[in-house]
Amino acid sequence: MSSTRILEEISAEVQPYRSNENGVSSLFLNRWSPRAFDDRKVSEEDLNAILGAAHWAPSSYNDQPWRFVVAKTEEQLAVFHQFLGEFNQLWASTAPVLVLVASDTKRENGDPNGAHAFDAGTAWGYLALEATLKGLATHAIGGFDRQQAKAALNLPEQYDLHAVIAIGYQGDKSSLPAPIQEREVPSGRKLLSEVVFEGSYK
Repeated sequence: MSSTRILEEISAEVQPYRSNENGVSSLFLNRWSPRAFDDRKVSEEDLNAILGAAHWAPSSYNDQPWRFVVAKTEEQLAVFHQFLGEFNQLWASTAPVLVLVASDTKRENGDPNGAHAFDAGTAWGYLALEATLKGLATHAIGGFDRQQAKAALNLPEQYDLHAVIAIGYQGDKSSLPAPIQEREVPSGRKLLSEVVFEGSYK
């Protein structure tokens, strides 16, 4: 599906599960989090564009607290696989790229940065949308051993670790273990009225 169609049309795969009721770009509905990846490599050009999009996210005081540790070689991926949770190892081990998203909890002057996690989450959102435009799938993984990852990747103690992002081309769900295949569909959303409140919460 071309980037133009991704922006303008809801894909056939997504249509049974999501409908556009608020006039947003179809890009947002076409982005979802599959677990099946095929063995095609992600080009350096596309990977740099995806990470570059994340780096253009807004941040408090333009501190840009996000940090991305990328694994794409067999050796690098093996290190990441060791600190993923057991369930996530079942499927994420086929992704050709894994990216750990961390953020610096301190500003350059040493003061606490209360916005670091908010900003890193925004960067992940930009990453996911750019990947969708490139025809790639992403899946954020929260189930991993943060202390083990921090030690294995030599991350400073003041960094918080948020997620490992699997990036690659979507594969056939038949490659997944049977219990996971059942979950390999785009998720729906609550009604907008359930999460948006005008004037006050109630």
